[in-house]
Amino acid sequence: MPLFSILHTPTWNFQWGKYPLAKKSIPINQNLFLRRVLVFSLKTSTSLDSVSSSNGGGGRVEEKGSKPIHFIVKGPTKVSRYLWEGDGLKIVTVDDGVDGASSSDNGFCRFCCTIVRDFFIPRHVRNDYLYYVKWKLLHRVFSSALQVLATQAMFTAIGVGFSSSLPSAAALNWVLKDGLGRLSRCIYTASLASAFDTNLKRVRFSTSVIFVTSIGLELLTPTFPRYFLLLATIANIAKQISLACYLATRSSVHQSFAIIDNLGEISAKAQIQTVCFDILGLMLAALVNLWIENHRRHQAGLYFFVYPFFASMDLFGIYQGLKHVHLKTLTKDRLEIILNTWIESGYVPSPAEVSEKEGINILGVKGKNLWPIRIGCLNSKDQITKWSMKTIQFVTDDDYYFVCMEIFKGLKQTKQHRILLSMREGSETVHVITGLLQACYIRRTLLENNSIDESNLSSSGLFDWSVILEDSKKYAERDVSNLIDEMVGMGWIVKSILLSTQEQNRYSFVCD
Repeated sequence: MPLFSILHTPTWNFQWGKYPLAKKSIPINQNLFLRRVLVFSLKTSTSLDSVSSSNGGGGRVEEKGSKPIHFIVKGPTKVSRYLWEGDGLKIVTVDDGVDGASSSDNGFCRFCCTIVRDFFIPRHVRNDYLYYVKWKLLHRVFSSALQVLATQAMFTAIGVGFSSSLPSAAALNWVLKDGLGRLSRCIYTASLASAFDTNLKRVRFSTSVIFVTSIGLELLTPTFPRYFLLLATIANIAKQISLACYLATRSSVHQSFAIIDNLGEISAKAQIQTVCFDILGLMLAALVNLWIENHRRHQAGLYFFVYPFFASMDLFGIYQGLKHVHLKTLTKDRLEIILNTWIESGYVPSPAEVSEKEGINILGVKGKNLWPIRIGCLNSKDQITKWSMKTIQFVTDDDYYFVCMEIFKGLKQTKQHRILLSMREGSETVHVITGLLQACYIRRTLLENNSIDESNLSSSGLFDWSVILEDSKKYAERDVSNLIDEMVGMGWIVKSILLSTQEQNRYSFVCD
């Protein structure tokens, strides 16, 4: 029995070299020392590698009289060298990886850094996670400090700490304020459910802006105590909306950093980070409060001096942190970026490349691209060209989608053309990818053909729509298989595509 079959443990890695294995081995149940080594290795993250001995052993296990094998044990804080004597299977320490006082100091520093890292950072995450945590620290510290200052301002507004306070009125105000806030949270979550998946970054940052604005409203309550209930209610509604968005998007953000299925570990570490960072924010708020106490006459004005800086740091940390969130799920916009890169450059971009091109898009404006693509069904308010009507007439039972053109009115009430991809009821993910790939091929043909003018599309036969439609469909069906394989290889989740409510509309025949 070969020795590596006996030492069956995931944490030991033996590199035997070119020599054959021993013909005899000691069973585990007959060697208590070996069993203890196996138990120890299964409970630790130490790795064991073999190296050539100084006297030319070559890393082999032989019969009696064989040359010893040297091993390197890699632990979390140090690297040690050991000598394995083949006869008695004894491990003898050669050196413990510590050389002098300087090495001892470096080892202690590495040990402390390892403890801190293991406390805050999960073991299996992408490299961008460290940058994300750095910006999260900035965001949580200033956000926590703002919340503490806002709470203090609201207590001042309702008279807490003064003889003129009215506890019953204050309690009634808080109940009304929280009740309306929770109701608004439910309405917001129900009306914007799909946007948490399709526009995660934009919704997350937009609600963060709303949250910071609510802090500003709470800081206004000492200045306008008569309007405390109105200001506090509006502020709490905004806070509840922001909280709903944070809870809805938190798991997707954590999942984007996972290398293996360790979402629970990442979520647990995120809670530890939040608690520790909030404590730092509380300490910062205490220091600011001491400074404000020394200038009580200008207390209200000092709040508005501190607020812009803290709010800016809070939003800046959120914005920079979201840049390091690379979502692997497919939406219409991400899939369109992938397909355009595939057509123009011949490769599938990574989630990091797509994330950089996608951006956060705070205002939700998708730019002034010629021939935009829309997924959905026909709209009676939009004008359908005659080529599109001819396409719809030739749709068969075997087709799971069709591509046509439509004319819509833009922001300036000017007529613009776009490509419509309409999916059939029962279509699958591969059909959506194929249809969108065909639409991208059509757009490239329209943009490359300089003789085609959008104003001529509504006139007669300057442009053979059927030829472009057939060629683009042929190219899409030819490339879709290789495209999906490369997308899977780059880490994209292709089992489903996250679409908005309008993009989920499907057509069906009456006989279906």
